[in-house]
Parts: sequence; structure tokens; C-alpha cells
Amino acid sequence: MTRADDDTVRRIALAWRELRRGASGAVLRSHLLGPDGPPLEQAQLDALEILATVPNGCRMSEFADALRVDPSTATRAISRLEHHGLAERTTGDADRRIVTARATAAGRRTVAQVGRLRAIGMQRLLEPFDEAEREQFAELLERFVTSIDDLVAELERQRSGPTAP
Repeated sequence: MTRADDDTVRRIALAWRELRRGASGAVLRSHLLGPDGPPLEQAQLDALEILATVPNGCRMSEFADALRVDPSTATRAISRLEHHGLAERTTGDADRRIVTARATAAGRRTVAQVGRLRAIGMQRLLEPFDEAEREQFAELLERFVTSIDDLVAELERQRSGPTAP
């Protein structure tokens, strides 16, 4: 890498940190959920959005995979959502070990509200960019997410050790 590349990487790392900073995230979450909305953290909101996209619910293992977390973390997320009346768990009739989670009607309404407000917010955030810049930005972000997924998969392979041929 060149010195210019190093500077660019530093700038991107700083921007990423700023995107994740707590204060602005809390203000935006409060705006998205409304003054009387449930006090959800971003991870819980992500979990609720995943549940709301699966009308008949999903097995806890599938839910954990979709969240990219271990099963115990997924279970805690569902517990918090249940506490706020936004999700529910059921066990299978034939096999009680099979647990399915789904968004409640209140959870689906919350996701719909957040979706509407997020769309308005995104439109405002992207106003300074012209159409070509927005398209390029979307493409670059999608590539960045793919790059993150690739790195995580590589790190997980390294952590689990070499596999047999």
C-alpha cells in the first residue's frame, strides 16, 4: 500500500467509527421508534426486522444464522423482543425441541413504522448526492458488505483450524 492508500484506509476507518458511534445512533433509533416506542437497541431492531420478513416465523437456528450470531445471542434477542410484546416463540407439536420465533402484530407494525421513517431519513441523508453518486455509493456499500462477509468467513475458517482433505 502507498502512503495515499494508508491515508484513505484511515479515513474510511474513522468514518466507520463515526457511523457506529452511540449518541447519533440513539437519537436516530428514538426517531425511528417514536417517543412512546419500545427502547430497542440496534441489534434488537435488526432482529425484529428479520423476524418480520418471515410471516410464519423461523427456527431459532435459522434466526441465529440470519443475524450472524450464535444461538444463545439469538435467544437473548428474542427474549428482549418478547418482553416488549414484539415477538413470540412457539414449540413444535411433534417435536418440542423445535422452537420457532415470529414477530407479533405489534412487532410487524413497529417494523413498518421504522421502514417508513427510515426511508424518509435516507432520502434526506442522500439529498446532497446526485443520482449517479447515489448509485455508485450503493454499489460500493454492497461491495464493502461482501468484503466484510468474506473476511469474517476467512477468519472463522482460520479459527476453526485446518480441515481434512
